[in-house]
Amino acid sequence: PGSARRLELRIRLFCRGVLLSPGSHRSDCAFWLTRILKPWPMVNQARLLYIIFGPVSSRDGHVVWQKMIEGPTDESSLKGLADAIKLLYGTEAREWTADDVISLVDELSVVPQEWLMENNARLLLLSGNSICFTFLASKAVNGRAVELARLMVFMALVCEKDLYCMDWAVKMMQKVCKVFSTPWERNNFLQCLENTFAHMLMDMLQAVLAGQRDEEDSSFLNLFHLVNAQASFHKEILYMAVGSSSST
Repeated sequence: PGSARRLELRIRLFCRGVLLSPGSHRSDCAFWLTRILKPWPMVNQARLLYIIFGPVSSRDGHVVWQKMIEGPTDESSLKGLADAIKLLYGTEAREWTADDVISLVDELSVVPQEWLMENNARLLLLSGNSICFTFLASKAVNGRAVELARLMVFMALVCEKDLYCMDWAVKMMQKVCKVFSTPWERNNFLQCLENTFAHMLMDMLQAVLAGQRDEEDSSFLNLFHLVNAQASFHKEILYMAVGSSSST
């Protein structure tokens, strides 16, 4: 990635301007995107998807490979990738199964190296409820409770930062809890969730106390957002608990 920047740019401009032009029907875009990606192994599919829809430099238009690794990014940097994932997950792309798309999202999150978890969470949020739930449910089914808990905490953080309704994150957590086959697995996930909140808060607090500050004072701002996210997340859980108990 990045070793042939001019070629990457030519591929991006041709695919977006000719095969996947904005005026095309969704079915046509799904057809051409499938033709572009399907002949390749999954790792190449993920890299091609990033070349075509990933963030680019405002200065020279080249693909910015380090964007998802160096720090939290914004919605505009992820929207193209999220829209492409939704297209492949939709009914127009018949050659793609849910497992195919989930595997592609998984592979995308390590292009060119492992993304920050906040950027993973933001991409899932932008990709829509169905993809988000399917992705999280696959983690639950495969026993990856710790990873699932971290994703849920970062989803709550993204909801706080980007001003989404926090009850969305809580309802998504409720749906995921129903995927676990035993009460022990569900309770273990919930314990992991609370431990993740605690560990992240302690890590961020240590960064603030250590004086690791930049011009934007991002360490303190991150702590501020996470404290608010945790409070809002648990507030929604209390609302649901009190509401359900009062209706019985």
